[in-house]
Amino acid sequence: MKAPSTIFYALLGLGSLAGLALGLASAGTHGLLFALFTILVVGGSLMCVFEPSVVRSAFCLVGTFGGTAGLFLLLGADFLAMSQLLIYVGGILALLLFGVMLTPPDLSERRLPRVLGGLAAVGVIVAFFVGKVAGVARWVQTPQLKAPVSRTEEIGVGFLAANEYMIAFELAAVVLTVALVAAVYIARRRKEDLTENEDRPSEPFAAQVSQVSQAHAESH
Repeated sequence: MKAPSTIFYALLGLGSLAGLALGLASAGTHGLLFALFTILVVGGSLMCVFEPSVVRSAFCLVGTFGGTAGLFLLLGADFLAMSQLLIYVGGILALLLFGVMLTPPDLSERRLPRVLGGLAAVGVIVAFFVGKVAGVARWVQTPQLKAPVSRTEEIGVGFLAANEYMIAFELAAVVLTVALVAAVYIARRRKEDLTENEDRPSEPFAAQVSQVSQAHAESH
């Protein structure tokens, strides 16, 4: 198990170095940043799938989410980049870690045929949608794109202004907090719940029949 893992990380490191060199040679600093964020997204996703440890696999999502935020920054979508970090890294990833640590492991979930089958299904779906989009989309050339304009201040005022969406924003935060606490409470298993049935002495069958007969007589 150790040798395939070493080969996987060696190939991933070599591919990352080649991607960084290609990005730097093709577009300078912007190409280097694009290659770096792309490597974080793709590499983090592959490590999340093939990492044997479930906890380390969940932490690999930090690279995927961080790389996605970096790609948003390169597109000039600074609000989406910060939302990606705050919501996915600060919220979704924390929820996943809670779920991983509170759920008993299932060794059959990480088998290679099951992982490859899932990747094949996802690949078919992605290829289908890419084909559909490529058939109807009109690709815009780089010189025709407008310069990115930051609208973070307008969005922030819309969320926090009293005459805009402040009440809905606060209510959504409260609902999400309640849902997180409720999910943790439901998934939590107390020790006495697990040992209650084991420690409870079993009554003889004759005593159980006597209690049922007595209850039936009292009811009549």
